[in-house]
Amino acid sequence: MTYCVGLLLNEGMVLLSDTRTNAGLDNIATYRKMYFFEDPGEKVVVIMTAGSLSVSQTTMARLREAIDDPDATEATSILKAPTMLKVAALVGDMMCKVRIEIDEKLATMRQGASASMIVAGQRRGGEMRLFLIYPEGNFIEATEDTPFLQIGEHKYGKPILDRVVKPVTSLVDAQKAVLLSMDSTLRSNLSVGMPLDLCVIEKDACRVSARRRIEAGDEAFRTMSDAWSRALRDGFTQITI
Repeated sequence: MTYCVGLLLNEGMVLLSDTRTNAGLDNIATYRKMYFFEDPGEKVVVIMTAGSLSVSQTTMARLREAIDDPDATEATSILKAPTMLKVAALVGDMMCKVRIEIDEKLATMRQGASASMIVAGQRRGGEMRLFLIYPEGNFIEATEDTPFLQIGEHKYGKPILDRVVKPVTSLVDAQKAVLLSMDSTLRSNLSVGMPLDLCVIEKDACRVSARRRIEAGDEAFRTMSDAWSRALRDGFTQITI
């Protein structure tokens, strides 16, 4: 399992993913789940994945192959697509096609595979946009009323986002919010694990503004986690019924 979250704010976008993948208690591995596609200053696309590695990795490989194709067009390459809506459609179509192919191979074993993705980005002259792509290839988009999207094991990290994240939230506070959301998930679900990948895209930069890999034992993350635990305990003791 995994946990990925993306925030769409007035100042930009903040994305966070874990890297744990498990197929049982004795088969745990680390795989990157955040992928970057850039034409700096012109277009930036960041994709986060959750679910079957066979589906997500094949999808990402084919998207990359389409970008590198000398004959790539607006209809095939996410870096040539004229809008972020078209990017989301290309990603959804590719993932759906891959999922169907893999399902056919697994059918004799009475098994299936699926994945979901978060697609974030902006092209020069366009708006920042954030999409959640479902296994079937259809998608929804973040809005002012719902400025964040999650995939994977999201239920533990959702309450803090519901309470504190608004479009006017600063990029600094947004990073704190997604990290605390991840911290809650890490404490409650063993299928989500370190290291973490954090990404910030400033509005109209059309490039990745900041990237950070947070390893297990990271002092800053541990300090923040401990402070959050103390704040929750203190708040709990102060409430009367």
